[in-house]
Amino acid sequence: MVDDSLLAAAMAASAVVVTQVGGTSGRAPDAFGWLLLLAAHIPMVWRRTAPIRSFLALTAFLVPYHALDYDHGALMAASMAALYTIASTGPVLRSALAGAGVVGLMLTVKFAQGLNEGTAALRVSGWIIAFLVLGICIRYHRQHVAAVLERAERAERSREEEVRRRVIEERLRIARDLHDLLAHSITLVGVRTSVTAHVLEQDPDRLDRAAVAKTLEDIAEACRAARVELRATLQVLRSGPDDTRGPLPGLDALSDLVATARAAGATVRLDVAETQPPAAVGAAAYRIVQEALTNAVRHGGPNPAIRLTVREQAGSLHVSVTNRGTAPAVPSVHPPGFGLVGMREQARSVGGMLEVEPRRDDGFEVRAVLPFTTSPLSAASAEPAPAQAPAAASARPSVTATFGRPFRLDPSGGGAQ
Repeated sequence: MVDDSLLAAAMAASAVVVTQVGGTSGRAPDAFGWLLLLAAHIPMVWRRTAPIRSFLALTAFLVPYHALDYDHGALMAASMAALYTIASTGPVLRSALAGAGVVGLMLTVKFAQGLNEGTAALRVSGWIIAFLVLGICIRYHRQHVAAVLERAERAERSREEEVRRRVIEERLRIARDLHDLLAHSITLVGVRTSVTAHVLEQDPDRLDRAAVAKTLEDIAEACRAARVELRATLQVLRSGPDDTRGPLPGLDALSDLVATARAAGATVRLDVAETQPPAAVGAAAYRIVQEALTNAVRHGGPNPAIRLTVREQAGSLHVSVTNRGTAPAVPSVHPPGFGLVGMREQARSVGGMLEVEPRRDDGFEVRAVLPFTTSPLSAASAEPAPAQAPAAASARPSVTATFGRPFRLDPSGGGAQ
């Protein structure tokens, strides 16, 4: 508003100078002419806030000014500025109608005054059209710049959202890896120590020094293995962008999990077919089996009998972990964990699924689907897949883990007790 007021005052001053130095045509304004000349510049104060009304108000002073044959060049600057504003702030149709009205009115008046006057008006019409075209070009340029800036802002927002999403996914991956690593080792250590302490208290003659030494050695070996895996995980977190991760655990490492479960007192029957799944699928199956064995040892009662079966069928990996141990009489007092959540995320990370349901024999069954070729899904956004019909389920792998008693699930799906 202030800028437009200063511009209007500057154009009024220039109009006065034009009339004083002698215009190109028309007579010098008298008192009424000066009134029309100066009043015509007042609407220019609102030329950007109300361009149409400002232009119409200018026209109301401009028509009688030119009709009375006052200096025709004095109001040229105000007229062109008003037309430019209309063209640069509104649609093309409005600009065309305004330009046609001004040019038509001017030519009608001038040709009525004579051929020479009409010819001179034609030259002025060229300037009118030029300012209209300039305003239209400026308008399109502004729209283009605004569109470019909007796209840049959207792209920046998308990049920020992508960074946030990747950070969240990386945090979930780290939490899942640490849980898979530490929960498994700590659970087995806890089981071995609690069993040994129970035997020492209830039947000390049953446990000789060699058995105690063997138990402590197994515990130390589990701690060493956990330390190695933890160091490898932290090494990945410290690595730079050009560093690559080490080899992922796969099906060939299942025997180590079975040996650890057997050391904790479980009887494990292993049946693994020769298959070479993708590295990501093998790693997901490894982590799911690791969690299933941990839960079986933890919740399956004393000396649980576990059966682990791995096979390939229809381009999918099928893994079954079944525990038929006796459930403990005392309910678990452990708080809800993240084991089931971690297994679901492992399955979804390779485009698979995971189902959890109790069994009739007081067990608990987990089935996961790990296709070899399905595109990975985001663990942060994917929902648990529903149960499939037999025809659809045959095209998916499954991981089945049955424990000695049903878990008490957290209502939010956070884990099992």
